[in-house]
Amino acid sequence: MTRSDTDEALPIAAHQTAVSIEDILVVIPALNEAGSIASVIDRLCKQGIQSIRVVDNGSTDGTIAVARHAGVEVLAEPVRGYGMACWRGLQDLPPDTNWILFCDADGCDDIEALPQFVQCAQAGARLVIGNRLADPQSRRNLTVPQRFGNRLATTLIRWIWGATYTDLGPLRLVNRMLLDQIAMQDRGFGWTVEMQIRAAQLRAPIAEVAVAYHPRQHGKSKISGTVRGVIMAGSIILGTIAKHAWRDLGGRKAVNGASNRRETK
Repeated sequence: MTRSDTDEALPIAAHQTAVSIEDILVVIPALNEAGSIASVIDRLCKQGIQSIRVVDNGSTDGTIAVARHAGVEVLAEPVRGYGMACWRGLQDLPPDTNWILFCDADGCDDIEALPQFVQCAQAGARLVIGNRLADPQSRRNLTVPQRFGNRLATTLIRWIWGATYTDLGPLRLVNRMLLDQIAMQDRGFGWTVEMQIRAAQLRAPIAEVAVAYHPRQHGKSKISGTVRGVIMAGSIILGTIAKHAWRDLGGRKAVNGASNRRETK
């Protein structure tokens, strides 16, 4: 589905929605997470999740073998990029899949908060994001660049589109119909911020859930683990915001200019 320059707002749910954990398909992008992926899968299954897709993004450490041994579906996406792996996980979805949970493979996400995500969806939210900054200890587990980048990005989104976000947390539950209308384009680190910008543009019902954020137990973060990764991710996130802001601003100017020309005729 392609997006238009004038997206129509999504109708806000006026009643509760029937959503259960069994309805959710989990997409886990993974790159060299052999030491943590089994635990993540086990924790998801203990929450009642029945459908899990691990998308291997070119691992060389046995991540694929560990995930397959855990009994979940494993897909391969050789082209590197967080967004590429997420996008691959959305292809050929079962027709009865209505909700997708994105979850990291490093074990940092608060999977045990999933019931609160479901409650928000049942109350009408179409995008539910884990807020890692709500808890002081979780805030400390994020690096300074992560905290600064989140604050800057969410502040810009609020200024430009009026949507109040606190975090760009990777743990997020999204309705399939909303994803179709969002028509995700990013294939890299801009995936999460693009999703939140597009949801704001569409005025979709959004909720945040306070979640814990655990220290990484295995390996190194692909983003915050190196100075280069931090700089690259920050520039991509800001570039994504700028691109959408420029597109919206240009569209508004075009509409206003056409209106003014009509009025002066």
